[in-house]
Amino acid sequence: MAVDTIGSLPQTRVAPWNNPVIRGWVFQIVVVGLVGGLAWYLVSNTMANLEKAKIATGFDFLGREAGFEIGDTMIEYSPASTYARAIWVGILNTLRVAVIGIILTTILGTLIGIGRLSPNWLLAKICEWYVEIFRNVPLLLWLFLFYKLVSEAFPGPRQAIRMLGDSVFLSNRGLYFPIPVADPVHKWIGAGFLLGIVGAWALHRWAKARQAATGQQFPSILAGLGLIIVVPFLVWLIGGAPAKMSWPELKGFNFQGGLVIQPEFTALLVGLTLYTAAFVAEIVRSGILALHKGQSEAAAAIGLSRGQAMRLVLLPQALRVIVPPMTSVFLNITKNSSLAIAIGYPDLVASINVTINQTGQAIENILIIMAAYLTVSLSISAFMNWYNKQIAMKER
Repeated sequence: MAVDTIGSLPQTRVAPWNNPVIRGWVFQIVVVGLVGGLAWYLVSNTMANLEKAKIATGFDFLGREAGFEIGDTMIEYSPASTYARAIWVGILNTLRVAVIGIILTTILGTLIGIGRLSPNWLLAKICEWYVEIFRNVPLLLWLFLFYKLVSEAFPGPRQAIRMLGDSVFLSNRGLYFPIPVADPVHKWIGAGFLLGIVGAWALHRWAKARQAATGQQFPSILAGLGLIIVVPFLVWLIGGAPAKMSWPELKGFNFQGGLVIQPEFTALLVGLTLYTAAFVAEIVRSGILALHKGQSEAAAAIGLSRGQAMRLVLLPQALRVIVPPMTSVFLNITKNSSLAIAIGYPDLVASINVTINQTGQAIENILIIMAAYLTVSLSISAFMNWYNKQIAMKER
């Protein structure tokens, strides 16, 4: 025992194995070492077994010819394309369903959530029944149901339903409609569309600051929509107003030309939207109910209608409660889109599944799937976390 000559209390020297800091570091190093050793054993054992079975490893297969068709593509693709392009087609198809599904689910779920709080008994009950029915039936069953409805409710191509002067056709193969033929000016129209979105956002920020300073409202939503429409239209006019169209025509047993929305995509989008909107409705309803009833009373006291009170007072405050759980809902839409393989929609999982069957390299392909979903999920989480910080209450 060492005695401090200045103080009156003795200082005891602690053994290293009794020091909680040192002991904590030792335990962590041991755990990390065990996990690393287990990972090394699994990887080395797997590589040895693959080599023994003469199964190729690595990602060289991505440059080889895929050799299989994909029925619904957003970019140019043929069986002569590479596996990498086939997987990219699947990723784009997944993103298309996820993005459109998130937008439609947010709109529909918000309306149903507000409807559940309506003083109209019938409307509130209909919204309640909707939520209970869709939440308590598995999503996969809804997808099967909607796919059967979409694919069997309409006639074949030769008896297709004709609309808009024989320019739009609806059959069990999908909805066919005309589209503009590709033109170099279309890239500039897309740039104009993005410019319109930026302009609408800047206009909304200006209108919000103006209202905070003067109390005067500005129709920023309508003006923003006008910018998003007018700017690309002006670019189209300046670019020579190309109007050549590709029209769908019945050739043989199916239509050729134009653009088609296939029943698999429709069934997946409708199923995901209606199912997930039930969860969004409950989040919106709980977010509004979390507000003190004095907010509604104050809005009514200054003469706001129920719609104005909901749009200007209640929903903006409820967003602080709504946004965090909505992040999980958006992630679920993206991950649940992998059920598309059950109804034949060529998403990422479907493309990878065919690739695995043809190449036999399951580990590499599964890693690609995991990386793709992880990237999308982390991107959605990062955006929602950023948005949550923007709407959070800030102390002055």
